[in-house]
Amino acid sequence: MLYTAWSYVITTFLTPYNKSKKAGDPMDEQLLIMLAFVQGTGALAPFMFIFFHVLRQFMFIPVALVCMAGGILFGSVLGTLYSMVGLLLLSGLFYICIRRMPNTYERLIKIKYKWFGRYSKMTIGQIAILRLIPFFHYHLLNLCLLERRPDFKGFMKGAFATNLPLAFFYTVFGEFITRFTPAMSAMIILALLILFYIFREKVATIAWNEFFSHKEESKNAC
Repeated sequence: MLYTAWSYVITTFLTPYNKSKKAGDPMDEQLLIMLAFVQGTGALAPFMFIFFHVLRQFMFIPVALVCMAGGILFGSVLGTLYSMVGLLLLSGLFYICIRRMPNTYERLIKIKYKWFGRYSKMTIGQIAILRLIPFFHYHLLNLCLLERRPDFKGFMKGAFATNLPLAFFYTVFGEFITRFTPAMSAMIILALLILFYIFREKVATIAWNEFFSHKEESKNAC
C-alpha cells in the first residue's frame, strides 16, 4: 500500500520531468531504492519519511515533491506535521554544520550576493514567500535566515515560521498544483514576487567600515 502511494507520487509529479531525461537516470534509481526501503518499514514509515527530508538534498529531489508525497501518504494534517519535523531537523543540521563547512558557506554567500545584493537582509516574510517558489535553493534561504537570526533559538523560530507555509501548501494542495496551466503558474509566481517586494526591509544597514571601504574602492576606480 505504501509503495503504491509512492509510485503514484512518482508517476503523477515526475512524469513531465522524466520525459526530458534519459532512461536509467541515477536520481531516479536512488529514489526508487529509497522508496523500496520505505515499503518494508511498516509502522516506521513516518520516521523514514522524516529522514527522507534530510536525504533528499543529496538526491537532488525538490522539497516540494517530498511534501506532496507526505500529503498522499499520510493525509493533510499528518503529512504537514511530518514534513515540518523533517524540515526543522534539516534546518537545525544546517545551523550546526554550515560554519564547519567553509567552502559551502562561501559558495552560498557568493550566490546570495549575486542574487540579492551584498547588503540586503531579507525579512522572515520574504524568506517564507521564496520557499514557496520551487526553484529557489533551500539552503540559500537558510543562509538568509541565519543572517537575520544568528542565534540558534531565533533561527529555529524563524525556520518554523518560514517552513510552515511551504509544508502546508504543498502537502494540502500539491495534487492540484500539478494541474495548473503555465499561465496560472506564472500568475501565482508573479503574485508571490509582488508580496516579496511588499515585505522587504525598507532600510538597509551598512557597517561604517564596509561603507568607507566601498567608498575608497569607488575613488580608486575613478
